[in-house]
Amino acid sequence: MYKIITFGSAAWDVYLEPKEFQTVKNNKFVTGKGLCLHLGSKTDTDNIYFSSGGGATNAAATFVKQGFKTAYCGTIGNDINGKEILKELKKLKISTKLVKTTNLKPTNYSVVLNTGFNKDRTLLAYRGASEILGIPWRKLKAKWFYIAPLSADLMNQVEEIIKFANKKKIKVAFNPGSSQLEHPKLKKLLKKADVVFLNQKEASLITGVSYNKEIELFKKIDKICPGIILMGSDKGITASDGKYLYKAKASKVKIVDKTGAGDAFASGFVSGYIKKEDIEYAIQMGMANSASCIQKRGAKQGLLSKTESFKKEKIIIKKI
Repeated sequence: MYKIITFGSAAWDVYLEPKEFQTVKNNKFVTGKGLCLHLGSKTDTDNIYFSSGGGATNAAATFVKQGFKTAYCGTIGNDINGKEILKELKKLKISTKLVKTTNLKPTNYSVVLNTGFNKDRTLLAYRGASEILGIPWRKLKAKWFYIAPLSADLMNQVEEIIKFANKKKIKVAFNPGSSQLEHPKLKKLLKKADVVFLNQKEASLITGVSYNKEIELFKKIDKICPGIILMGSDKGITASDGKYLYKAKASKVKIVDKTGAGDAFASGFVSGYIKKEDIEYAIQMGMANSASCIQKRGAKQGLLSKTESFKKEKIIIKKI
C-alpha cells in the first residue's frame, strides 16, 4: 500500500532566458503586464534547462523525498518526452505502476520564459496526454490521495476519485485547477475533501465575498468545505480549520525560479500534516519547502528531504 498517490499532469519543461525582451504595462493582460519579444526575428537566449514538471509529479517528488511510499497516477504520451519523465520519476523512486501511456496525444509540454533572478516568468503550456486520465481503480491502495490542478473537462473523473476515496476512507487533499473554479460540481466536491488549497482570489470567486474581507471570506468558505482550507498570496499563507485562523508571512529568500512554488507548498503542507496532524507545523513545513524550491531552477531540484532541518516561520493563531 502507498502512503500517498498523486493524480494530475506530468509535463516536460524547457526553461529559457530571452536576451532581448521588454515588459509592457497594459490592462489587457491578466496580470496587468505583458512580456514582449521582437516579432519576425530571432531572439537569443542565455541559458537552457530541461526538467519534468506538472503539478502531480512535482508533489510526488516532495512526498517521496519526505520518506513516503508514493505513486503518480496520470497519462503521458508515447514519445521521447514521456520516456524522459518516466526515467526521472524512477530515478526519484516514485512508483510509475499507475501511469498510462497513450498514442492519442503527445506528453504535456511547457516553455518557461524566465526574465532573470527575482522576477516573474511566463509559461507557455500545451495540455496534451494528461487530459486523458486513465485510472486503474483496483490498484488504488493508499492512505492519502493528492489531486493536483486539472482541467474542467476532467471534473467527472475528479468526482469519481473523491467518491472512491470517501468510500475507502482515504484522506483527500484537493488543489482545484483554475478552469474548475466555476464548475457546478466544485462546491459539492470541496465538502468531501480533507484539505483544500486555493488562493484568495479563487476563494472570492467561489464564495462571492471580496478577497479583501478575509474573515468573512473564511466564514463563507468554511461552510462550503468542512476540512482544512489554505489560501495563499504573495504576502503569505492563511489557513482555517473552521475554528481558528493560522497566518504566516511569506519567507524572504532570493528567488531563482518560481516554477513549482505552489506545488511545493501544498505537498509540503500535506507531508507535515501526515507526520504530525498539526496545522501549525504543516504550514511551516509547506512554507519551508516552497522557499527551498524557488531558490533553485526547476520545480523539483530544491525540494526538502526528510533529513533536512528547516526554518519554522512564526504562525499567528486567532479564533474565527
